[in-house]
Amino acid sequence: MEYSSKLIIFIFQLTLIIFATSSSTAAAANNNSNLFREYIGAEFNGVKFSDLPINQNVDFHFILSFAIDYTTTTSTPTNGNFNVFWDTDNLTPSQVSAIKSRNPNVKVALSLGGDTAADGHPAYFNPTSVESWLPNAVASLTKIIQSYNLDGIDIDYEHFKSTPEVFAECIGRLVSTLKNNGVISFASIAPFDDEQVQSHYTALWRSYGRVIDYVNFQFYAYDEGISVEKFLGYFAEQSLNYGGGKVLVSFISDGSGGLGPRDGFFTACSRLKSEGNLHGIFVWSADDSLGLGFKYEKMSQSLLAISH
Repeated sequence: MEYSSKLIIFIFQLTLIIFATSSSTAAAANNNSNLFREYIGAEFNGVKFSDLPINQNVDFHFILSFAIDYTTTTSTPTNGNFNVFWDTDNLTPSQVSAIKSRNPNVKVALSLGGDTAADGHPAYFNPTSVESWLPNAVASLTKIIQSYNLDGIDIDYEHFKSTPEVFAECIGRLVSTLKNNGVISFASIAPFDDEQVQSHYTALWRSYGRVIDYVNFQFYAYDEGISVEKFLGYFAEQSLNYGGGKVLVSFISDGSGGLGPRDGFFTACSRLKSEGNLHGIFVWSADDSLGLGFKYEKMSQSLLAISH
């Protein structure tokens, strides 16, 4: 009788352990995502949406690069009056509609800022004030987004002539307004590991992280040739900096920075996926991948599509 009671207790405890383990595994798996994102259009080399392989089992976001609040002829800031600076010959409103019509899993966003504006000048974030910049930005971006039938917005400012607090208020209120107006359905930010850049984006995150859906962290801005372990350490660090956010991993097509797709990137992704921490992958950029046959885009999407 005593032996039987001990056996029953043992079986009950074992059942609890198995249940807890399976629940934990399921919870981890639920943090994985099948989101794939790619920047396109910044280098004017003729790349088209239709050039890219699109796996129907992923959520695919094209990110047009870039819209900048500078004039189209000079590098003079225009205080929130955005203009299109991507390859408008090959990435047109009709082509946006066509790629979305053929692929129900595709959405298209635009990115703000980038590294440089006209003539290679830095694309500074340089508002006159929050109150003057915001209505201009809302109006000019709404016009572009609606004319191109876009779905979202990405923030990729890399140079600043404003305080982190002003940046946070301008961008946070811009994203909030565009969402509240039904102009966009998602938003992302694209920081990298630089003191000034991080100070601006973490200020934005602290005040308006609730309206930001994805963190496109530029892991390729780290030194070239880092190890898988170093990459995973950087991922953990940035996940803390943007606590609660969906931090996506990334590579640059030519492998010139960070952990390249030929050097362990997919090993790192598999590790994160096994831990339930693969929130998605993004690539800079389709322009550079055009001459490579999009080999690594195919591999990325295949990894994301399997039991995400």
